[in-house]
Amino acid sequence: MDAIQPVTATDPGNTAARKPRVAVLFGGRSSEHAVSCATASSVLRAIDHDAYDVIPIGVTRTGRWVLAADDPDRWAITAGALPEVKDGDGPGVIAPVETGDSNLKVLEPGQVPQELGTVDVVFPLLHGPFGEDGTVQGLLELADVRYVGAGVLASAASMDKAVMKVMLKGAGLPIGEYVVVRPGAWERDPDAVRDDVEELGWPVFVKPARAGSSVGISKVDGPDELEAAITEALKHDRKLVIEAAVVGREIECAVLQSADGSVATSLPGEIEFVGDHGFYDFEAKYLDNTTKLSCPADLPDEVLARVRELSVRTFEAMNCEGLSRVDFFVLPDGGVVVNEINTMPGFTSSSMYPRMWAATGLEYPELIDRLIKAALARPTGLR
Repeated sequence: MDAIQPVTATDPGNTAARKPRVAVLFGGRSSEHAVSCATASSVLRAIDHDAYDVIPIGVTRTGRWVLAADDPDRWAITAGALPEVKDGDGPGVIAPVETGDSNLKVLEPGQVPQELGTVDVVFPLLHGPFGEDGTVQGLLELADVRYVGAGVLASAASMDKAVMKVMLKGAGLPIGEYVVVRPGAWERDPDAVRDDVEELGWPVFVKPARAGSSVGISKVDGPDELEAAITEALKHDRKLVIEAAVVGREIECAVLQSADGSVATSLPGEIEFVGDHGFYDFEAKYLDNTTKLSCPADLPDEVLARVRELSVRTFEAMNCEGLSRVDFFVLPDGGVVVNEINTMPGFTSSSMYPRMWAATGLEYPELIDRLIKAALARPTGLR
């Protein structure tokens, strides 16, 4: 890896004297660690290194920050293995922890910490808990460091499917029927949980409340399958959301906020299966290429317009910033139901979010550039 030189500009905050410095943060403690690494692989490959000074920072599964290799191939998903950030991938990194100090510091064993330089913006490519849920965002807020994407409240509320549904319903947005299984409820009174789920009808989807990339999600066709699905979901979260199945087409729409604060939507896309998956699970998304995206989705113009309108309303209802992907069901009668919002959607070059923008006319490198510029334009200290 090329050595990264400390910033020597007279005014470290004056990015006109140098290239803006972008810390690409990836990996993390969640079960979506490998997906985050794959996202970093795509971003490191596509980001304009002539325009930005890029610092890759990997987060190990135990939460240690390390100075990682600026090597897209190192972090890609391959046929034989999933990528992982490990302690030996580089020296430790100390994040900024106070206002007025946006310097990263490198910590080598047995040595005094060395300043790596001022960071102008962090691009947190973290999925799931301890990254997408407001925790890292809160850390960066404490130090007044700009970052790409949603703030603390929007990140935390959007990550928690139960809270998200309350907020969306409160804003008058159409959502499906669901049941929340709160921590300890299944252990205390499984029969009560079964009764609540029975009222939803079958099939249902059992989901960890605060996970993504379809990790821990099961489709349950009848009561005999419920216990196994709940047991699996509880491995990933103590709180669960169980949703009634919605008969409809799975439609997604990408939302992007520019530096001037304006919000735009991509053409909506449709997920279609070409394999044997019963739903859009982890393997279908990342491993075996059994899904395809049709963008724009083959829907009437008025339905496409409705999806785009609801995408903006969802983005605003959750107080989001920067980017999000909103997922919908379009019913046979043309009705539209909001399924969920993702504040840091899958962002590899082959993920649905960038592909929908590409179909709309915005290619991946330019998309990355717009997100960084939007983050650089945001004020610090005021949320």
